[in-house]
Amino acid sequence: MEANLFTLPSSRPPPPYTPSTTATSLSLKSHFNNLFITDTTQRRKFPSKTQILPKIQAAITRNKKEETVEKVKQELENCHLLAGISYKGLTVKQFQELRTQLPEKTKLLVAKNTLVFKAIEGTKWEALKPCMQGMNAWLFVHSEEIPAALKPYRTFQKEKKLESNDFTGAVFEGKFYGPEDFKALENLPTRDEIYANLLGSLKGPASAVVGTIQAPARDLVMVLKAYCKKLEEESGAGQ
Repeated sequence: MEANLFTLPSSRPPPPYTPSTTATSLSLKSHFNNLFITDTTQRRKFPSKTQILPKIQAAITRNKKEETVEKVKQELENCHLLAGISYKGLTVKQFQELRTQLPEKTKLLVAKNTLVFKAIEGTKWEALKPCMQGMNAWLFVHSEEIPAALKPYRTFQKEKKLESNDFTGAVFEGKFYGPEDFKALENLPTRDEIYANLLGSLKGPASAVVGTIQAPARDLVMVLKAYCKKLEEESGAGQ
């Protein structure tokens, strides 16, 4: 009789199942890519820092330009004279020193020609257009005492030997004065001199009074003010 041979199952447990992590991650990635992004050309691209910074800088520059134009317009209010000064080569220290020597009602501002012209365009100050060349600092005189406002820079110019840093031009009472015309501005009579001329003309013949009335508008206004003041003083003394 033949014996039937058979084998018993092994007592060792089968090895545990370990799925491939690489295959799983790839399949998940592919699944989500297919689910949310069907076309790589449609992916949103965010601007880089190199693209954002120039836009921010341009906005800041534009704001500063607008502020400068507004500053110039503010200085033009109640301004009697606006003059340009060539400041090429001047140091910050020299500017600071010059500012301390100016009268209280005289302001020195450094601004680009294009921005200053934008502020004065369409006004009586537009006559200053011939000065819109080179590097200019701008002198705003808010006083009727024009010679007193110009004298500090003349003194500063001589002390520092800044012959090339001259006035480039000015506008006074709507008229343009070139560098060669500044003597006329620097020799304008002061308030005290106008008062003295008025008192002298009132005591003199009628022709002197006529000559005073025919003086420039600035002088005439100051003469009338002085005359009114004189009448007030006399009426007060009579009481």
